[in-house]
Amino acid sequence: MSPAHDDRPALLKLSGESLSGEGKTGIDPERLRETAGQVAEALAAAPTGLAVVPGGGNLLRGATIAAAGLAPRATADHMGMLATVINGLALRDALRAAGAPATLLSGAGVRGIAEEFTRERGRELLDADHVVVLAGGTGSPFFSTDTGAALRAAELGCGTILKATKVDGVYDADPKSNPDAQRFDRLTIDEAIRRELRVLDLSALDMCRAHGIDVIVFDFAVGGAAARAIRGEAVGTRIETA
Repeated sequence: MSPAHDDRPALLKLSGESLSGEGKTGIDPERLRETAGQVAEALAAAPTGLAVVPGGGNLLRGATIAAAGLAPRATADHMGMLATVINGLALRDALRAAGAPATLLSGAGVRGIAEEFTRERGRELLDADHVVVLAGGTGSPFFSTDTGAALRAAELGCGTILKATKVDGVYDADPKSNPDAQRFDRLTIDEAIRRELRVLDLSALDMCRAHGIDVIVFDFAVGGAAARAIRGEAVGTRIETA
């Protein structure tokens, strides 16, 4: 189903680099402003509100700390959740500065900093045409950001996950190392799993399939791509549930 004919909200999954710049760390004010502008443009194209899940890799990669034996996986995951809250705060306020109504909900308890996520509050905000920034993961360790995004999309009744990346879609090989790599315009989730394309992790893809959520993988560096995808234009690669 094309998002142009789907009145369900979309969920936009951003990497931490969307706030820092490729290969950089921290939050770059100009990059933050550009990203907020693109998200605000996507909201304007949406039939209802827009959910956004920011990553936290620009601030912390908990897996690196766990792999070094400096903290157990659960602690590293909690640190990563807090990194997404920091990015969520920055994105929320940048969106407001861009004129878009935005609210931060967190799956991890950060009382006094962000509202706690509940499905009812998220739906209320989406129905009011807000950008709902979803940070703090699921609130529990051992869930990837992909799975957390798919879970939130299912809870909020989203029809599409827009995965913002550094490439213009899904390829059968790495286009950076293989000039003959072929890009897919459309795939089914079953095909993506069978081909081991790693669009999202397997648990996230399975959740999308179970709840009828399509995935669009696109290059966020192309201005307006998220808004065009929401309007139903051909952008990136669409991975369909059927």
